[in-house]
Amino acid sequence: MNDQVNALAQAAGQAARGGRWQEAEHLWGQVLTLAPQHPQALYSLGVHAFQRGDFAGAIETLRAAHLAAPNDPLVLMTTSVVWRERGDAAQEWQTINACLAIDPYFLPGLLSKAAFLERQGRTRSAANVYRDVLKVAPPESHWPEPLRAQLTHARACVNAHTEAFASYLDSVLAGPRDALEVAAQGRWAESAAIMTGRIQPYRSESNQLTVPRLPAIPFFDRADFAWVADLEAATSAIREELLAVQQTAQDGFSPYITYNPGEPVNQWVDLNHSDRWSTYGLWRGGERVTENLAKCPRTAEALDAVEMAEIGGLCPNAMFSVLAPHTHIPPHHGETNARLVVHLPLIVPPDCTYRVGYERRGWTEGEVLIFDDTIEHEARNDGDLPRTVLIFDVWNPLLTTAEREMVNAMTKAARDFNREA
Repeated sequence: MNDQVNALAQAAGQAARGGRWQEAEHLWGQVLTLAPQHPQALYSLGVHAFQRGDFAGAIETLRAAHLAAPNDPLVLMTTSVVWRERGDAAQEWQTINACLAIDPYFLPGLLSKAAFLERQGRTRSAANVYRDVLKVAPPESHWPEPLRAQLTHARACVNAHTEAFASYLDSVLAGPRDALEVAAQGRWAESAAIMTGRIQPYRSESNQLTVPRLPAIPFFDRADFAWVADLEAATSAIREELLAVQQTAQDGFSPYITYNPGEPVNQWVDLNHSDRWSTYGLWRGGERVTENLAKCPRTAEALDAVEMAEIGGLCPNAMFSVLAPHTHIPPHHGETNARLVVHLPLIVPPDCTYRVGYERRGWTEGEVLIFDDTIEHEARNDGDLPRTVLIFDVWNPLLTTAEREMVNAMTKAARDFNREA
């Protein structure tokens, strides 16, 4: 008998897929005659009854299907649709929740729950469920086609809720925020953006060495570094040396991104081996670039006066960095939060910006930026002229001298272990 039932079920499924609904319903009826508790037959006959407008018959048959397959959330979700069309909101809501009790991550069930709340005018509750939907859903390129319109609507509702919440917080918190010191205002603007869902928290992510428990501070206060005033005072002299090497030693500039063929370039595909982001190296991987430093004696003197980070094989690094017009350095993370990166802006045309985490700033010629580059950061030159900064590394001031030694011990151990015999 099992073979006969299976053959009938297969034929019924083929008829339904071919749009031959009466034939499919007849075949499912034959299945049910031979196997009265056949879950697929009961479910399909319930759907057929619903399509005919027989709501009572559909609910009765779908209840039987649920008894036959109590762990199938699709049966209950379909039953909730019947209750919705019948106009019984209480039963619809109860059935949706019963469906999600079986599988809380069932995407059609979550969409049904959010849509129910939206129809009841509970738009904020609906948006929160739609937010969960988007967390559960696969990437957009893999959205199931039957659910694409609902998922697109879910995203629109979440975006609208996010913007409304952000606007509300901005108005309600304006007074308390304005009472803060200017340096603290950015922190709480970022906190509000995280609360509304506009962004996720920006965390330190090191490509090589992570020092745990260091705070992820995007930009450090210039006043906390004793060498800043002297370096900024040397801006004009350093700029003159930059302009000189651009005139006489242009071959010393090379692309900053240089992946070899066969290596995954990820976000760097547009800048790989491109002079749109080029550098003139002064220190590289902890070693002096003697020839280039000799051409820039005032710059070398200024760098020698700074306690640059010394991490074997990694730091110091120092360079003139030139970003071509209409060029974007995509978001990325640095090598270790044991060091900070310093920019001394030398040539900054209009429409150049820099973002570290949530905070976006412009460069001001002669005014350093000191930041943790293990927090996601990016740079843009949307202007028509090149932007040039002097870049170098300094120690994270939150590390003790003993911890700096530990950084070097760890990086040396890693190099030694990974060195091929």
